[in-house]
Amino acid sequence: MSEKQKKLVRLSVCAALMCGALPAAGAMHIMEGFLPPSVSIIWGVVVLPFLLAGYFSIKRTVARDRRSLTLIAMAGAFIFVISSLKIPSVTTGSCSHMTGTGLGAILFGPSAVSILGLIVLLFQAILLAHGGLTTIGANTFSMAVAGPFVSYGIYKLCHKLKVNKMVSVFLAAALGDLLTYCVTSVQLALAYPSATGGVMGSAVEFLGVFAPTQLPLAVLEGVLTVIIMIALESYARPELRAVGFEEA
Repeated sequence: MSEKQKKLVRLSVCAALMCGALPAAGAMHIMEGFLPPSVSIIWGVVVLPFLLAGYFSIKRTVARDRRSLTLIAMAGAFIFVISSLKIPSVTTGSCSHMTGTGLGAILFGPSAVSILGLIVLLFQAILLAHGGLTTIGANTFSMAVAGPFVSYGIYKLCHKLKVNKMVSVFLAAALGDLLTYCVTSVQLALAYPSATGGVMGSAVEFLGVFAPTQLPLAVLEGVLTVIIMIALESYARPELRAVGFEEA
């Protein structure tokens, strides 16, 4: 490992420790058994095409330049650490937390993040009791599919509009985080529609519970992603060129 790569790893560890030092609760993504079995199966089937596309995307990236493995591993670790910070959202059966998927979406495209997100969610479900195996499909779709696609779209749109690169990174990460929780709210609403307002009424209720904690967390995720991107541009410029970020 080169001296620049060692510095990059140390910076990543510092960022991880910053997140880990914040108060964490025994909260989760959509928790084990919270969704009806039929709904869990449907979400599992829905994410399969995205996972297949993600596998081929990562395979192409690594085949083009093996130096990209360093950034892929870092992006996966960033997702794991930053999404392990849990702030409970009362009565929802879920929680508010940062996702960390915007960074990977910007660097590798949204498809690759579906694989990284699935791996992270499996580790969290098995080792940390965050989320669950029965809800892995729903959690993967909201955190590792919907959010990254929005982050990628926002970043590309900002690039076309000639917005400052780091402002683009901030908006992509923050809005991707917020979209994740919009999707989670809809998923919960579909499983548990309100007796009076139906699915829409239930979704609004879930969003109302998530918003007070998720809005500041989205801003924080945007700031952290910008810090990581600045560090990458300082210490891993060849690796960024290898994945095409410098030309983005």
